Amino acid sequence: MKTDVVVLGAGIVGISSAIHLARRGKSVVLLDRRGPGEETSYGNAGLIQREGVFPYGFPHDFGALFRYALNNTIDASYHFRALPGLVPFLVRYWWHSGFTQHQRIAHLYAPLIEHSIAEHRDLIEASGIGDLIRKEGWMKVFRTEKERDAAYKDAERLSAGFGVNHQKLSTSELKTIEPSIQVELAGGLRWTDPWSIRDPHSLNKAYLSYFQSLGGRLVSGDAATLEHILEGAGWRVATPEGPLETREVVVALGPWADTVTRKLGYHFPLAVKRGYHMHYGTRDGAQLNNWVLDAEMGYFLAPMLRGIRLTTGAEFALRDAPKTPVQLTRAERVAREFFPLAERRDEEPWMGARPCTPDMMPIIGKAPRHEGLWFAFGHAHHGMTLGPVTGRALAESMTGEKTVIDIAPYRPERFLA
Repeated sequence: MKTDVVVLGAGIVGISSAIHLARRGKSVVLLDRRGPGEETSYGNAGLIQREGVFPYGFPHDFGALFRYALNNTIDASYHFRALPGLVPFLVRYWWHSGFTQHQRIAHLYAPLIEHSIAEHRDLIEASGIGDLIRKEGWMKVFRTEKERDAAYKDAERLSAGFGVNHQKLSTSELKTIEPSIQVELAGGLRWTDPWSIRDPHSLNKAYLSYFQSLGGRLVSGDAATLEHILEGAGWRVATPEGPLETREVVVALGPWADTVTRKLGYHFPLAVKRGYHMHYGTRDGAQLNNWVLDAEMGYFLAPMLRGIRLTTGAEFALRDAPKTPVQLTRAERVAREFFPLAERRDEEPWMGARPCTPDMMPIIGKAPRHEGLWFAFGHAHHGMTLGPVTGRALAESMTGEKTVIDIAPYRPERFLA
């Protein structure tokens, strides 16, 4: 079997890349060992975060560092056994999170974020899934005036610097908007530009169906079998139907990218932040009307089709270590006091791994040492947000077009000696 392009990984980044390549007349095969969007793209909070100009940084204030060091918070956790291997990454992550560096990164990151809504809109309309989308933004709610006022100041700076819109909410306004919340709040902040997704997995499957309507194919296979055809100009990967040969390969494997890149001599400083979710019913006719972050506590509630989805913060661990959903247990205890959650609706907690680079920006572009090899991974917390714009920019670069944004800041070479 032969094709023009094989895209490795059927998450949101891989599917989006495959769509944009197929639109440009390429014969494209999307290869994954599982179904579409069944790994990291499955379990997120369902946000297209137009406001997310500043990627999530490593805290620099002593109080936060001390709190995280105790390893008993909801928003962050770590495995002691993983720390020796993670320290080099964490040191670089901490350095890039400094004020000056973080400001610089935000301005490099902003073009991706600025196109997130428009590029999703394109694929949503083409896939006919407008019923999965809400366009009312999302909310942070605050238990103390101190945290509220600090968040207001940050929001004003973000609006002034990047044109992101927000709305300040009083305690009484919150009670009107979310009458089922059970705790006294000091106020809230609504980011009004983002869109939310009522079922991220269904969105991934719809995008896949659209890709297939363009002539694309999804096949089962293990990306680790990828090999360079030394005697020719191309690549080969094993599938149950036999070897598949291609001229070009896109590595869109998220946290599993190193299963391919390391074999080919690329040693990227890629780590993972694992996260968990669980769905719940509600008690006494309670209804959650918005996607809500309990800001001081560090967990998120989202009204999904399956129920109220509770998502946790970041767990620093080895990618393939067994599940340790202690953050979910901590969050659930607090969330039940915050909102009338009822029964768990999943047999066990879901876990996913966010692929992270120390400078908090994805790796997008041509591999510097191999012809026909392209990278699109490392989107951390914003994979769902940035999948379509990444896919478009990568496809444009691969076909020699002017890219919708300059992808030079995300080039692989910045991590390679």
